[in-house]
Amino acid sequence: MLCNPLSTMTVQKTRAKLVDVARQLFAKKGVEETTMNDIAVASRKGRRTLYTYFKSKEQIYMAVVESELEMLSAKMEEAAAKKVSPDEKILELIATHLDTIKMVVFRNGTLRAGFFRDIWRVEAMRKDFDAKEIELFQAILQEGKEEGIFDIDNVDITADILHYCIKGIEVPYIRGQIGEDLDDETGWRYVAKIVYGALGRRKGI
Repeated sequence: MLCNPLSTMTVQKTRAKLVDVARQLFAKKGVEETTMNDIAVASRKGRRTLYTYFKSKEQIYMAVVESELEMLSAKMEEAAAKKVSPDEKILELIATHLDTIKMVVFRNGTLRAGFFRDIWRVEAMRKDFDAKEIELFQAILQEGKEEGIFDIDNVDITADILHYCIKGIEVPYIRGQIGEDLDDETGWRYVAKIVYGALGRRKGI
């Protein structure tokens, strides 16, 4: 039996709308204070429609987290596809990771909001994103090693370390606690120096 493409598209659009409405309510009121009825009313879809797609608030909350992480993954893949040298691409990925997470947090309220106190604690939901990011780093580091740009012994371990270092500075970066007195250009020059030093980047290649 063939699926009706129009019906499939309608289902996807309805689900996406419910997720976005829930995201906005979670950001504004907090997850605990938002009810399924609030989401149904705000989406103008009705409780029956909402429960057709999501059986509980926890389920729709997880869908919201997943959609935000999918957007972050898409931005990372877009940066990785740019036609630039591996050393430039590594910095591009780091900047994309941090800037996109910062944008996601600010469009959903502040880090003090319940929604974003929770989102980065849901490590199970981050596993896919983390694995994809490490794979992107591995590919770029391997390319740089083969071209003689990076002097690294083990690409996989280096990619792991790079990923977890970036993950570890997400919160201070979002809060503006890193290089508070520096302009962006100077700040990224420091980042480049540290990253390139760690990767044994050879100049003039």
